[in-house]
Amino acid sequence: MKDSSPIILIDGSSYLYRAFFACPPLTNSKGEPTGAIFGVINMLRSLINQYKPKHIAVVFDAKGGSFRNELYKEYKATREAMPDDLILQVEPIHKIITAMGLPLFCIEGVEADDVIGTIALHCEQRGIDVLISTGDKDMAQLVSDKITLINTMTNSVLTPQGVVDKFGVPPELIIDFLALMGDKSDNIPGVPGIGEKTASALLSALPGLKSIYENIDEVANLSIRGAKSLKEKLLTNKDEAMLSYKLATIKTDIELDITAEQLQPKVPDMSQLSELFAYYGFNRWIADINNNKFINLNGDGAEPPAPVAAQPAKNNVTHHQPESTVKHSMIKVEQGYETILTHKELDKWLDQLAKAEQFAFDTETNSLNSTDTLLIGLSFCIEPGKAAYLPVNHFYLGVPDQLPLGEVIAKIKPIMENEKIKKIGQNLKFDCNVLAQYGVIVKGLTYDTMLESYILNSNNRHDMDTLALKHLNHQTITYTELTKKGNQQFSIDEIEIEEVSKYAAEDADVTLQLHHSMWQQLKADSKLADIFTNIEMPLVEVLSKMETTGVLINKELLIEYSAELAEKLKQLEEEMYLLAGEEFNPASPKQLQKILFEKLSLPVIKKTPKGDPSTNEEVLTELAHDFELPKIILKYRGLAKLKNTYTDKLPLMVSPKDHRIHTSYNQTGTITGRLSSSDPNLQNIPVRNEEGRKIRQAFIAPKGYKIISADYSQIELRIMAHLSKDKGLLAAFEQGKDIHRVTAAETLGIPEDTVTSEQRRNAKAVNFGLIYGMSAFGLARQLGIARKEAQFYIDRYFERYPGIQTYMEETRQLATEQGYVETVSGRRLYLPSIKSSSAIERKGAERAAINAPMQGTAADIIKTAMIDINKWIEQRNNDDIRMIMQVHDELVFEVKESLVEQISKEIKDKMENCFKLSTPLKVDAGIGDNWDEAH
Repeated sequence: MKDSSPIILIDGSSYLYRAFFACPPLTNSKGEPTGAIFGVINMLRSLINQYKPKHIAVVFDAKGGSFRNELYKEYKATREAMPDDLILQVEPIHKIITAMGLPLFCIEGVEADDVIGTIALHCEQRGIDVLISTGDKDMAQLVSDKITLINTMTNSVLTPQGVVDKFGVPPELIIDFLALMGDKSDNIPGVPGIGEKTASALLSALPGLKSIYENIDEVANLSIRGAKSLKEKLLTNKDEAMLSYKLATIKTDIELDITAEQLQPKVPDMSQLSELFAYYGFNRWIADINNNKFINLNGDGAEPPAPVAAQPAKNNVTHHQPESTVKHSMIKVEQGYETILTHKELDKWLDQLAKAEQFAFDTETNSLNSTDTLLIGLSFCIEPGKAAYLPVNHFYLGVPDQLPLGEVIAKIKPIMENEKIKKIGQNLKFDCNVLAQYGVIVKGLTYDTMLESYILNSNNRHDMDTLALKHLNHQTITYTELTKKGNQQFSIDEIEIEEVSKYAAEDADVTLQLHHSMWQQLKADSKLADIFTNIEMPLVEVLSKMETTGVLINKELLIEYSAELAEKLKQLEEEMYLLAGEEFNPASPKQLQKILFEKLSLPVIKKTPKGDPSTNEEVLTELAHDFELPKIILKYRGLAKLKNTYTDKLPLMVSPKDHRIHTSYNQTGTITGRLSSSDPNLQNIPVRNEEGRKIRQAFIAPKGYKIISADYSQIELRIMAHLSKDKGLLAAFEQGKDIHRVTAAETLGIPEDTVTSEQRRNAKAVNFGLIYGMSAFGLARQLGIARKEAQFYIDRYFERYPGIQTYMEETRQLATEQGYVETVSGRRLYLPSIKSSSAIERKGAERAAINAPMQGTAADIIKTAMIDINKWIEQRNNDDIRMIMQVHDELVFEVKESLVEQISKEIKDKMENCFKLSTPLKVDAGIGDNWDEAH
């Protein structure tokens, strides 16, 4: 190695963990984790393109322990096992690194540190400069005039003086430093009671572990805090200190059969890299390969390898390269970002927006409550790299003059309400709700990047920061970076307009470019594009209208009921204390463990990962079959949750503007396509018990109106009949029979008219339980019958409905082969754990594979119904009917009292005919003065 450039040694194991925990949990189109792959390769690229090394090695820990485990069995014993999602990414990382032409080493019996230390010392002795890339502080012991550390994530370099500045000791005392203070991450014991500052102070006075023990009597006289007790600590734990010294020492003399030639990078295999990147979804890197920008090891100016076209991934799954990754690369052009502060600037931008076919926009607000917040500003972007921010409500000393809010609203209103101009946004519903407060009803909602991401893979995160990193390879300015100054958190309206302008304009710019990237992928699959265009995007306007309308609440009724629940809870507490023989906190697992399993000696059903008896709901439910105290605890917890979540909080959430509650519906909150709601969560108010129904009584109709509740009947069983094509199930629904009574008669071999209520109840448990993957054990526990009897029910069920069993088996197999299942509409539901080495995870994924198509199809059906009904409501062009809530398979409306019977029939008809299945859809509709009466 005669070249003067430094050799680069990379601690791959350090990269692995740092990337895994620092990067967002990205996944590819099959739902496989890719965040660590992205992070590791990004760090490698950055380092290589900066230094263009002639010699390099990427070193990983090999499987199994090292010689240190023989010295000390507890070495690294406290470390948690590598997360499954990270394990799945190790092999792909190795493959990509090898395809990049980088030498990769895993040496058994030693750690990556030892391999790096041996190579580094060998080079140092021969006068060769070494750059070690790691985040591991142990490596500081190797630093010298020839050996430097670099932290790729922070881009900081550690020289000999840097080691002193950081740790308070020079490199040659780092081992002694670690031996004294120990290392929790590696479970190196050290000397108990000696931390970083004490260790540094000790070594400053007595340089080295050996020197400390040779002069142990002097330790008490040192000007160190707690010096008098140090001598005893050091003597008592001398063996631990000496052992720690050995454990912390990086071996620099291991036998390595590595030549200088093996450390030379090879020409990257761009064809293999393109194939790997297509499979794992790194389309941006494919574009970099085609533009000769992915990796540059040609410091001498030689021509880089020719670009290679993206190859289709293996296993018969085609991954399309977004055209936009080449045409719309993410370039931060701050000179293209403007701040609109004058009438002339505003008119210029409004003219451009009015002439544009489409544009991206975003709102900045002072809270996340979209129906009750202050508009701080708006940003717009028409083409990549060029965006503008329009401030309207900034407040701080010296703030520049802003255009009057009323004038701004009046000017942007015609453009925002123009249906012909396509609008692009990230979470458009929020922006629509904000502008609706100012009388602007946004039309032309065409593309929402959050929803584009959701349709591509519902398992992924869909926030802008994550999407920009994944699709544009771009790190955005985060809200925290913008608003947190030191230890102080500011509101966005208190930040200087110039700073907010960069942040807000970037939001609009990134949104536009994300759309360009993701829309290409969606268009490649006509079913996904259809779901996005005809279900998810039209639903944005529907949900926005529902959220801004809200639902009327009887506050006084909730306050009264909250006091009633408080009394009930007090009574239950007294009963619990009497049974336990002492007072305790029913919400404390530790106190419950002591009462149930130590004091009362109840049987331990399940243990926590730490080995303690579990007190979770499943365990308490099991114990409640035979013991009174667990039964009361469960009831107490249920009532306490209702009180804390609803009766106490709902009155506080009523808007002073209209005396209504405005929930927020989340289109991306579940992986199946189902809607969820928050602030408040309306999905979890119980309907089957008295307490839940009392809360629903507080959701009332305004004067002159009634509440209509329209609920799909047995929708998931009907979808199962459609998917499985089982003749018996289809016939029962076609004939309008009671499916649970039919199932009971079929499985028991008795006439339908002789089925008892208990037999029907058992059949209902079987019908719903099996589509959720319930086992014989689970069914037996639910029905309170013997496992053998439960198995009899299941066996007879599948004998009578063989199509269902065939469907389940075929679905499991298909899910395992392709990694996803589909709804009737073609919505894809990825199953990342379907091939997991963990049997529990794999079985869970198999259950999800059977259930997800039903839940997802049910979601598509009710969303389609909402869109159709909303169009019908708009055509009526009056205030006779308002859609106010969606809860699972139920829609809730406020309807003029004089029209309820007629409108109820029309709602029922539209819901039953909005979606075609092999079996008819059925809707039950009820009318009342409140939600409980109507349901």
